[in-house]
Amino acid sequence: MTLGTALKLGRVSNLPTVWTNVAAGLGLAVLEPRWRLVVPLGLAVSLLYVAGMYLNDAFDVRWDSQHRPERPIPSGQAALATVFRAGFGMMVAALALLAAVGAGALAAGVALAVLILVYDMSHKGNPVAPVVMGLCRVAVYAVAACAVGAPLAPPVLLGAALLFFYLVMLSVIARGETSDPKIPRLVGRLIAGISLVDGLQLLVVGHPIAAALCVGAFFLTLRLQRRVAGT
Repeated sequence: MTLGTALKLGRVSNLPTVWTNVAAGLGLAVLEPRWRLVVPLGLAVSLLYVAGMYLNDAFDVRWDSQHRPERPIPSGQAALATVFRAGFGMMVAALALLAAVGAGALAAGVALAVLILVYDMSHKGNPVAPVVMGLCRVAVYAVAACAVGAPLAPPVLLGAALLFFYLVMLSVIARGETSDPKIPRLVGRLIAGISLVDGLQLLVVGHPIAAALCVGAFFLTLRLQRRVAGT
């Protein structure tokens, strides 16, 4: 597997939106966030995100062979067994990192990993798949909030609800990406827009610098998507 193929499989251009999810989860959870946790939590959740993308392609190999033969596995750019091993390996590494952060972060990380697997294994033809996808992103907020011991703080719950509805809308739109060539580009922009949702929430709770960085992450995601497709 080449580096380009590995990056394509992981949809790594979307990772800035994962980092802003972590920042938003921390910012919503407590008045004085421990911003130093952004790095370990961001790395762990990034590994979970890329693992989910790898396993998504691995579980979708039959569907992709018929509908998206240009994807790395059906096109022969990556071996199915290699993708499975890499995906589960990154998932284990992510949980090990979260265990080092604390028991709360690990528990939420395990829940996120389970949601990722449920989505990857069942999303094709599953009417509730957009709901599961929304819960996957909400679980990132939970990982950050649990890391500082405030998973049920009202701002976290309200912010999670807003993010959830945004992700459900995005997932519903994304289901038509193989039927209309314009949809993948729209979906890519909506994925980048996750950072704007995070930034808005951080601004409301009084973290303007973090909110400004989220806007930067939005533009960074769009720029990276020019090199590595986000869908």
